[in-house]
Amino acid sequence: MPKIGDIQLPDFPLLLAPMEDVSDPPFRTLCKEQGADVVYTEFISSEGLIRDAAKSVMKLDIYEKERPVGIQIFGANLDSMLRSVEIVEKSGPDIIDINFGCPVKKVVSKGAGAGILKDIDLMVSLTKAMVEHTKLPITVKTRLGWDTDSIKIVEVAERLQDVGCAAIAIHGRTRVQMYKGDADWTQIAAVKNNQRMHIPVFGNGDVNTPEAAVKMRDEYGLDGAMIGRASIGYPWFFKEVKHFMETGTYLAPPTMEERVTAARRHLEMAIDWKGEKLGVFETRRHYTNYFKGIPDFKEHRMKMVTSDDSASVFAAFNDVLEKFGDFEFLR
Repeated sequence: MPKIGDIQLPDFPLLLAPMEDVSDPPFRTLCKEQGADVVYTEFISSEGLIRDAAKSVMKLDIYEKERPVGIQIFGANLDSMLRSVEIVEKSGPDIIDINFGCPVKKVVSKGAGAGILKDIDLMVSLTKAMVEHTKLPITVKTRLGWDTDSIKIVEVAERLQDVGCAAIAIHGRTRVQMYKGDADWTQIAAVKNNQRMHIPVFGNGDVNTPEAAVKMRDEYGLDGAMIGRASIGYPWFFKEVKHFMETGTYLAPPTMEERVTAARRHLEMAIDWKGEKLGVFETRRHYTNYFKGIPDFKEHRMKMVTSDDSASVFAAFNDVLEKFGDFEFLR
């Protein structure tokens, strides 16, 4: 069974991917309750941390019920990254993860995220310095390469391992691909099959069905799956994948009452954590998936995603339960 540092994980763990404005404490709580084995924070700017930017500092909030939990940071400046490690340590995470994979232009343009894939030596030296600067396990999330002509992920992963990286999660696309096309798991499997590799290798990208997770485990031999978009508005995905991996059968989809209860709790926790305005706004992206598959639902969904006050959203939840309470969701 895989380990990250001294953290023992189950056979083929499921990890909640760090997602900006998604994997906040309320959503991480719901995913943890539904079977996520490791959860990661939204990615945090090292420059924002050392400048005490409110949004960056707020993302450091973690809770005991989330453990094991990793805080993910990004940046390309050595001094800033090391200073951010010191700040992150004070929040008491189990893992510090480095984002070497974010493809967003505003991150890449600063040489951070996937931008660092153009400078592998810097990627390795940053990782080495951070490993030497903390007793917490340092992990990395990255992509196959900048583009198809520069894929050297087997070599890169080995070099990161050799400087002390405790685990690596690899998204099976290049930066140029962004999120288009299919993720190439064969390249991730090549990393795992490198006989010199001994740290866990987690696959990321297109794990959107229980069957995909089983394929990643059985056909590609990876150590675990990092799940991102499939979980947005659907924290039950982790539980469903685990059930399928154990039994080969599907769990019944969550009922309408379970969905409304989860959506209500999600919004309540979001408001408690980030206040009324942000809580309402940043939870909107989840509602489409919470209630996916219901016919003639547009009017109700629009109320949820356009209302600026929580009372209106809670009222919309109640209306949905009253009108569609007996609706049976299909797989």
